[in-house]
Amino acid sequence: MVELTIDGIATKALEGTTVLEAARQQGIIIPTLCYDPGLSTYGACRMCLVEVVKGKGRSSLEASCTLPVARGQVILTGSERVKKARMVILELLIASCPNSKTLQDMAANMGLNKIRFKIKDKGCILCGLCVRYCKEQMQSGGIGFVGRGNQRRVATAFGVTPEECRNCGGCEFICPVCENACLAGQLRDGLCGGCQNLVPVETCPICTHCSESVGPKGHKVY
Repeated sequence: MVELTIDGIATKALEGTTVLEAARQQGIIIPTLCYDPGLSTYGACRMCLVEVVKGKGRSSLEASCTLPVARGQVILTGSERVKKARMVILELLIASCPNSKTLQDMAANMGLNKIRFKIKDKGCILCGLCVRYCKEQMQSGGIGFVGRGNQRRVATAFGVTPEECRNCGGCEFICPVCENACLAGQLRDGLCGGCQNLVPVETCPICTHCSESVGPKGHKVY
């Protein structure tokens, strides 16, 4: 067993376990997008960043889904540095896929209420979940990454549906951006805001809190 400390909690984990897995075993929640327990780790989205304390005032941010536990490790999952980095990453991801329900829900949970980057919906965050699912679970490999840099995307070879594709729909099922946000198409500066009640709300003269649901146009005045 490997002994380490996560958020001040002395923890033991089997050798080969990742920091993400060890943290979850302790009930510590670390947000993830490109991680799935049934697939190989990829470390693409960087939402699972944690701070690894290395002593003498030094530390580094590393993806917990690909970071193996080590004896004597000191891990911080919710430090200010980690929170700030995750916020910036989430802003960039939402700027690329603003209509994703998964990303908008994550923004609400983390208290993100402003996107400072230009919104350009690309429909994909390149998390690689669909590619790994197709190859590892379906043993197909019908889809993959093509292109480089800002031209990188998920596609089939030469744009032709391969014979290996069984139309299982698994790539769409596992995709974190395929499900549209509740207010997709009605976003305000890239954010849904419904879950955080960021939209103007009109209530009755005497509010009895009869509804917890707030739409984009607020409650009606009766």
